[in-house]
Amino acid sequence: MQRQFWVIGGEYHDLEFQDMDLSTSTVHGPFNDYEEANLVWRERSNETRAQAAMRFAIVVSAQNPGAAQR
Repeated sequence: MQRQFWVIGGEYHDLEFQDMDLSTSTVHGPFNDYEEANLVWRERSNETRAQAAMRFAIVVSAQNPGAAQR
């Protein structure tokens, strides 16, 4: 299985980070390696550093290449 990396995030309604404002959500990727995803995560995090309710994370998904052909 091939692993893919995604950077997801957005602005939350409060600082408990339980309820995201979906109109601000963003998805970047897929990336084939963690280092590339980490670079984008750092860029997005630094760009929004002054916005306390913004949060981004790297998510890993496993993709089975044969599953898409069935």
